[in-house]
Amino acid sequence: MSRAEQLLDTLAQSLPDATIALNFSNNWELLAATMLSAQSTDVKVNEVTAVLFVRFPGVKAVAEASQGDLEVVIGSLGLFRQKAKHLRATAALILTEHDGIVPATMEELLRFPGVARKTANVVLSNGFGINVGVVVDTHVKRIATRLGLTTHTDVNRIEQDLIRQFPAERWLEISDLFIHHGRRVCDARRPRCDVCVVAANCPSSTATAG
Repeated sequence: MSRAEQLLDTLAQSLPDATIALNFSNNWELLAATMLSAQSTDVKVNEVTAVLFVRFPGVKAVAEASQGDLEVVIGSLGLFRQKAKHLRATAALILTEHDGIVPATMEELLRFPGVARKTANVVLSNGFGINVGVVVDTHVKRIATRLGLTTHTDVNRIEQDLIRQFPAERWLEISDLFIHHGRRVCDARRPRCDVCVVAANCPSSTATAG
């Protein structure tokens, strides 16, 4: 077994509840919630979508909503005006070009405004069970760098480094575990190396220094 998979196995044993934190009941809600999550916490997004998905249930309702009405509902999120615009435009495209059903390919998802690889990977892996890449957010970027799994800063290059080191069936697991580990232990400013389960195998750990 490779060092990379050993690290993942150790994290998996310590984080058995590591799954996506966004609340959703279908692929449209997953896509919408992920689009809204940029520069916002999952907790805040869940508070907003609890209202959004009731007031505007489904793709058609969002596509037909006014910009102002959507802004009122999601106004507590960062970049809410841009997000409302992208959400409406994406819903309209799904309605007119995909019969109201979220498509299941990277190429089609990337055509939607406000959807980049990170969002598309979230939807494909969590919604469709399709692994075509690794979700690289700020936590995954930080953990991968600290663990010595990448030396790059560009998210696309980091994704490719992780893809090369792990089998495809574990790509979703990478993001889930790294995100939860980053939130609970490997903090950006004050990593808790003294309680980290992979500290002994981490080149950045202060717990093993000296």
